[in-house]
Amino acid sequence: MKSIVVLGSNFAGFTSAIQLAKKLKRKREEYKVVVISPTHDFLYVPSLIWVPFGRREVKDIKFDLRSIFQKNNIEFIQKAADRVDPDKNIVYLNDDQEITYDYLVIATGVSMNFDVIDGLRPEDNKIHNIVIPKLAMKTREAFEKLVDDPGPVIVGATQGASCMGAAYEYLFNMDKELRRHKVRDKVKLYWITPEPYLGNFGIDGMPGGEGMLKMFMKLYNIEYIIDASIDRIDEDKIHLKDGTVLPYKMAMLMPPFEGAQVMKDSPKLVDEKGFVETKASYQHVKYDNVFAAGLAVKVTPNFKIEKTPFGVPKTGYPSDVTGKIVAKNIVRLIDGKKKLIEKEWGKIPAICIMDAGHKEVYLLANHLFKPRQFAILLPNIFNDFGKVLLEKYFMWKNRHGYAWLP
Repeated sequence: MKSIVVLGSNFAGFTSAIQLAKKLKRKREEYKVVVISPTHDFLYVPSLIWVPFGRREVKDIKFDLRSIFQKNNIEFIQKAADRVDPDKNIVYLNDDQEITYDYLVIATGVSMNFDVIDGLRPEDNKIHNIVIPKLAMKTREAFEKLVDDPGPVIVGATQGASCMGAAYEYLFNMDKELRRHKVRDKVKLYWITPEPYLGNFGIDGMPGGEGMLKMFMKLYNIEYIIDASIDRIDEDKIHLKDGTVLPYKMAMLMPPFEGAQVMKDSPKLVDEKGFVETKASYQHVKYDNVFAAGLAVKVTPNFKIEKTPFGVPKTGYPSDVTGKIVAKNIVRLIDGKKKLIEKEWGKIPAICIMDAGHKEVYLLANHLFKPRQFAILLPNIFNDFGKVLLEKYFMWKNRHGYAWLP
């Protein structure tokens, strides 16, 4: 029996695996789908922004995948992968077990480069992060201490970071929660970003985005610095390369993302940062039986970055889209078809809801990158119903294995 191995089990990996199993039912005696992941949980990452403020518990935004995989005849191996040898078609696991494959889907997500700046590591100073549950819970502890003993707060992203959207959401939720706890007047709130202007988001902006965010900053009394590049981090101060010194009692900074360690240890498949180099079909540029989806994919912006470097955002929706494309293309190859589906990352539609502190902004465009034929920002100043509804929809869809739904 031939094997299609999927490395990773969150948005892109889960979607690819379920789609492959569904589309290959007719060939169940010939092909099996195998998922390898160090965790059996699906985590709805976008809602981690609410964990530090107690609006969500981690258990609220995750569920066990094993029964869904079993129901869909997907073999699940809960182990960490060490490396991949694409010349031998082998995935090496951390216990020296070898898994051979006929097709491989890389959906390993990202790792965080905390070494880009001295003092950025969460254990070094009071710099916090929200990208994984453990760090989001540490951030909650720090926020609770801040409420009891208020002081300056810095929120933002380092040079090279690519997840400014989540940091913006955290910033506006920070403002909202400080007001709810009646200590906002005792906290000087700063926003620092490598973006050349507010609302670039790593996608070269959206119509009206800069003006809207400037309005939010003024409305919420938030000081901001664009083109910010951090020189060093002390225990109570952040030093920018232009000489600006910002004091802080608490800080949350998004670091640059790199490929997962398993991919960094598989150099034949990735670039210098550990991202998988693919064609527009998400097929590897060299190995035809290897595909990548989601955050593991190397994405290069189609616009020039003049000053401070920053990256392209990789969110749940493009991960879902690329996971489906990869599954369809592998099935095409199995069926003997040569023409594969292609959709460059920048041509995937932009469909995002940004939380603005119990308010929200809808970002809608026909393409993530310019040129676009349609792009609009729609603010909802009354509630964040859309953001909550999107969470409920994705959790319901994936919990029931309905990966083919939009």
